[in-house]
Amino acid sequence: MTAPPGHPIIPSPHIGSPRIGVLLVNLGTPDAPTPGAVRRYLRQFLSDPRVVEIPQIVWQPILRGIILTTRPRKSAHAYAQIWTEHGSPLAVHSAAQAQGLQARYGDTILVRHAMRYGRPALDEAMLAMREQGCERILLAPLYPQYCAATTASAIDALCDALAKMRWQPSVRTLPPYYDHPAYIEALAESVREALGSLDFAPDHLLASFHAMPLRTLELGDPYHCHCQKTARLLSEALGRPVGIAFQSRFGRAKWLGPATDAEFKRIANSGAKALAVIAPGFSADCLETLEELNIRGRHDFLAAGGERFAYIPCLNASERAIAMLKALIDRELSGWEPGKA
Repeated sequence: MTAPPGHPIIPSPHIGSPRIGVLLVNLGTPDAPTPGAVRRYLRQFLSDPRVVEIPQIVWQPILRGIILTTRPRKSAHAYAQIWTEHGSPLAVHSAAQAQGLQARYGDTILVRHAMRYGRPALDEAMLAMREQGCERILLAPLYPQYCAATTASAIDALCDALAKMRWQPSVRTLPPYYDHPAYIEALAESVREALGSLDFAPDHLLASFHAMPLRTLELGDPYHCHCQKTARLLSEALGRPVGIAFQSRFGRAKWLGPATDAEFKRIANSGAKALAVIAPGFSADCLETLEELNIRGRHDFLAAGGERFAYIPCLNASERAIAMLKALIDRELSGWEPGKA
């Protein structure tokens, strides 16, 4: 290249071949099952205005007072019951999902994972991917059903990360996939496999989703409708009824219902002796599935008169989960040819 007279050539920084990146995002987890680590995680999580839609001037004194004083110890005890030698189950499964997809894509796509709260942080992951040459990045929030407190919050964090970059990548986001045939079939296959391995036949199959305040539905959030459709499509795929309930309520607000813990007791009191539970709103097992459902939920059902209880694991990083995620991601990467910007 020849510069015009009087205008010297300024060498550009080294720029390698452009790459395409995929960043999987899940909610987050503490770094350790200790009150201190849980307190740090909850402070970040519950300070998100998408999660708690109360004016911060009102909410922060409550959060920093009684909640962060009392809840971390209780939550740390719950985390300790499910913690593995490799760390939090959500962290382990999330890393495995990224590794599984990376193996499927090979060198053509760079796949990483991040957490909305905790580590690896979304903004740091985005910056690292950009520094590794990713000029196009697909953000994939692993929330099948859209909710402002989850999906929109992840996209908020994406925008915050982009605001810190001088050379921003082009970005796309994975839409919610609550009714995608690949997702429904993956769920149905996991249920068939799990039920086939049991030594009893459940009287009821219950789908438990994370609860949200009823106010979110009234404000137009589609989450409740997405959960209902997932359960209906799963029921049709299995050819059997699938009940629906909502777990993890907190505070005094009115929440989406029926409540999962109340449903466990109602089903047992109705005379049903065997229950199987699946959590289709979670892409990976975590505190809410392993401790709340499989430990406390099991106890509640048996204490109310039930005799057999089965928790069906999330899709996690199973082969069917990786194949399903790749199908969803391939659709969104259409037109982005690896190696070309």
